[in-house]
Amino acid sequence: MGADHHRLPRPLHVSFLSSLFFCLLLLSHADFILAEDDHKASSSPIVSSSPAAYQPLDNYLVDCGSSSETMLDDGRMFKSDSQSTSYLSTGEDVKASVDSIPSSAFSNSTPSSMQVLYKTARIFSSESTYTFFISKPGKHWVRLYFFPVHHPQYDLKTAVFTVNMGNYVLLHDFSVASDTKLVFKEYLVNATERLSLVFKPKKDSHAFINAIEVVSIPEELLKDSASTVPQGNIVNGLSNYAIEVAYRLNIGGPTITPKNDTLSRTWVPDAPYNVFPQGAQVVTGSDIKYQPARGITQLIAPDLIYASAERMTTESYSQTMAPNFNLTWVMNVDASFSYLIRMHFCDIVSKSLHDLYFNVYINGFMGVSGLDLSTETGALAGAYYTDLVLNAMAITNGSIMVQVGPTSDSGLPNAILNGLEVMKLSNKANSLDGLFTADGSFQGGYRKMKILAYLGLVMGFLAMLFLGIIFLRWQKRPLDWQKRNSFSTWLLPIPIHGSDCSFLSSKSKSSSFYSNQGLGKFFTFNELQNATQNFDEKAVIGVGGFGKVYIGTLEDGTKVAIKRGDHGSEQGINEFQTEIQMLSKLRHRHLVSLIGFCDENSEMILVYEYMANGVLRDHLYGANQPTLSWKQRLEICIGAARGLHYLHTGTKQGIIHRDVKTTNILLDENFDAKVADFGLSKSAAMEQGHVSTAVKGSFGYLDPEYFRRQQLTEKSDVYSFGVVLFEVLSVRAVICPNLPRDQVSLAEWAMQWHRKGMIEKIVDPKIAGSINGESLKKFAEVAEKCLGEYGVDRPSMGDVLWSLEYSLQLQVASSQIDQPEDKSKLIGLEGASENDHDPRASPAVLAAASDDSAITVGFQLQFPHVGNVSGR
Repeated sequence: MGADHHRLPRPLHVSFLSSLFFCLLLLSHADFILAEDDHKASSSPIVSSSPAAYQPLDNYLVDCGSSSETMLDDGRMFKSDSQSTSYLSTGEDVKASVDSIPSSAFSNSTPSSMQVLYKTARIFSSESTYTFFISKPGKHWVRLYFFPVHHPQYDLKTAVFTVNMGNYVLLHDFSVASDTKLVFKEYLVNATERLSLVFKPKKDSHAFINAIEVVSIPEELLKDSASTVPQGNIVNGLSNYAIEVAYRLNIGGPTITPKNDTLSRTWVPDAPYNVFPQGAQVVTGSDIKYQPARGITQLIAPDLIYASAERMTTESYSQTMAPNFNLTWVMNVDASFSYLIRMHFCDIVSKSLHDLYFNVYINGFMGVSGLDLSTETGALAGAYYTDLVLNAMAITNGSIMVQVGPTSDSGLPNAILNGLEVMKLSNKANSLDGLFTADGSFQGGYRKMKILAYLGLVMGFLAMLFLGIIFLRWQKRPLDWQKRNSFSTWLLPIPIHGSDCSFLSSKSKSSSFYSNQGLGKFFTFNELQNATQNFDEKAVIGVGGFGKVYIGTLEDGTKVAIKRGDHGSEQGINEFQTEIQMLSKLRHRHLVSLIGFCDENSEMILVYEYMANGVLRDHLYGANQPTLSWKQRLEICIGAARGLHYLHTGTKQGIIHRDVKTTNILLDENFDAKVADFGLSKSAAMEQGHVSTAVKGSFGYLDPEYFRRQQLTEKSDVYSFGVVLFEVLSVRAVICPNLPRDQVSLAEWAMQWHRKGMIEKIVDPKIAGSINGESLKKFAEVAEKCLGEYGVDRPSMGDVLWSLEYSLQLQVASSQIDQPEDKSKLIGLEGASENDHDPRASPAVLAAASDDSAITVGFQLQFPHVGNVSGR
C-alpha cells in the first residue's frame, strides 16, 4: 500500500494532500459549530422536531414460550425461548400458547402490536429465576406481561405466585383470575451487577410469565428528590425505592404507543379519570422547546405529550355552580402506599409570557402555589415537569385526586395539564404488594399483634365493667321501669341519680340525671306530643337537614321550638348528640338556648327557646316581610358576631360552629340575633391550631382552606360569616348557577366590586339611599377581610365584632345629623348604569336561596375552586 502511494503522479499526490487537509479543516470547523450549538442548547431551550433516539446499554427482551423471535412495529425484537435459555434457571417448566386472544381482553392501554406477546407463556411448577447481567448499574425498567393462555394440564387462571427482584417484592400471591383482561406490570428498580427475577409458586400452585423486558433508563428520567404534599418538605433517596407505574395519562390526547414514545412507554387518554370533562377544553400546540441543561429532554416525555393539554373552559361555566373551578382527575390506588406523582406542563395556550398562573393540588393539599410556566421555562411552549410525593397518610378514600386551578389573583382564570404519571413507592418491607418481605416474613406483624392484644385486654376490661354497671343498675332499677321506654333514664352509674338540682322544674321523674349533667330537662314523648298537637303539620315552622321544627306550647304556657329528627338517620344521631353536648356547655344571650330533649322510642327531639321572628334569611328574601333597615341589619350582624366570638373564646378549648349561614341566625321578638344549630360543631384543639376532620358545611359558605386541607379552624367560621355579611348587604343568594360567570358566587361577585371601589353596586336597592358611606365602607372592608384565601390573613371574630360596632356608630352618628341637601355620604343607585346586571333582580336568585344546601364533602364538585373558595 505504501509503494502504491509513492507511485502516484506528483500533481495528483499534491492534490490529494490538499483535499485531505481541506476536509480536515471542514471537519474541525464543523466540530466547533456543533460545540457552539451545544453550548447554546445548554443555556436556552431548543426546538425538537422528532423523538430523540435512546439506545439502552442493557436491553433484554424475552417473549417467553415463543419458538421464534417476535418483532414489534416499534422496531424492538423479543428473543425466543431458545435464544434466552441462558437467562433462565428452573426446576421444571412447560410452554403454553394460543392462536388468538379474546377481543374482550384488549383495552386502549394495550397497543395491538404488543398483543402478540401475550399469546405464549412459560409455566413454572417450582421456583424459577431469570438472571440478566447488568452493564450499567442504576435504574432499569422491568416490564412483565401476564395472560392466562390455555394449557391442557395447567389452569393459569388459578395460578398464585410471588415475583421478587433481589430484596424487593414486586408481586405477592399474585393471580390473574380472568382470561378477559391482559395484565401489564411496569417497574423501575435498582440493579447493580445482575438483575434476578424470581418466580415462586404458592404451595400446590404454579407460576407463569408471557414476556419480560429489562431495559436501562437514561439518568435524567428520575431525580433523587422531590417535594412533598403538602408543601414544605423534600423527600430524598428516591433512587433507593422500587417504583411501580400505576397510571400514565396523556391529558387531552390519544393513546401513545411504544412506537411513538422515546422510551417505549404507553400513555392512555385521560377521559376515564376526568371527573368533570364539561369544564375541560382540549388544546393542541407545536414547536415544543426543551431544556437539556435542566434535564428536560424528549426522554422525559415525547412531543405528543406536551403538544396536547386540557385547559379550563368558559363555555361550561354555568354547570360548575362557581365562578372558578378546578380541572380534576381521580385515580384509584392502594391507600397503604406512598406515591410519586409527576405532572407534565407546556404552555401552549398563552399568547405572551407570564399570562398563566395557577395552583396544583393533590388530594386537596396545595402541591404547587402560583405556578408560572414562563418563569420555569423562559418561553412559550416550553416543556416542564414537577415531581410530588404524596404520603400514604394523606390518602383517605383509596384514591388520588389531582387538580389544577387558578389562583385567587389570576387575571383570566385558567389552568392546564399536559401529562400525568402516578407511581407507587415501595414500603418499609421493600414491597410493592403488601407487607411481606422477599424472604417471606411479615413486616410489622409482631407490633400489630401486640397492639391487637393490648386492645383486646382493654376491650375485655371495659366489657366486664359495663356488665357490672348493668347488674348494679338492674338491682336498683325503679319500680316503674317498665313504663319508661328510654333506657338512658335509669341505666347509668348509681351516684348520678343522687341529687335533684334541675334548673328547670319538671313533672317527669326521669329528668334528674340530665339536669344534674347540665343537659337541660328530659321531656317525655307524650309531653311533646301534647305541646305540638301530636306533631301537627300546621305547627311546622321550619325544615332542615336534621328534621322538621315545630312550634309548641308547654303545660306552663311557655312557647318553645321543637326540632324532631328524622328516623333512621345516622347523621341525625351524631348531630343530636353533638347539639346536646355543645349547648350544655354554653349560655349566652346571642346563642339559642337548649331547654331540653327527648330520646324515648328511638326519638331524637330537641327543645329550644322559641325565636318569634324566625331565621334571618326569611327577613332578607321573604316577600311578605318588612324590609330590615341598615341599622337593624348591623345590629343583627353584631349580635351574631358576639355569639360566634363567645363560641371561639368562651370555653377552655373554644368551639367552631362549622355551619354559619343566614338560616342558622335566628331573631327573637326584639330582633336580637342568636346563633343556632350546633349539630356540626367541633371543639377546637388549640395546641394544634386546627381540627383535622371531614369537610362539612354549606354551599357558598364553605371555607376554601378548610376544604383544601381538611383542617378546621376558627377562621373557617370567620370566612362563612364574611359571606353572611355580603348576603345581608346585597340580599342575594350565595350561589346562583344560572347567572353569568362572574356573578355565580356572591363572595366572588362582591369581592370584584369591592376591589373596583364600587361596593355600592351590590347594595340592596331597598336601603341603598339610607346607608352612610363611611359605615358601608367599614362594613365592606371587614367582610372582604373575612374572605381572605388563607386563615392567617383573616381577622378574629373579636376584630370583626369591633369593626361592625364601629360601622354601626358611623351609621347612627350620620342619622342624627339633619342634612337634607347633602346626600354625598349616602349610597344611592343614581350612578348605576342601565346595562349593569343586578343579580338580585332575577327571581331565580331568590329561589336559589333555599336552605337545602347542607353538604358532607366526599367527592368534590360544584364548589368554587380550591385555590379560592373551595374546589371541585
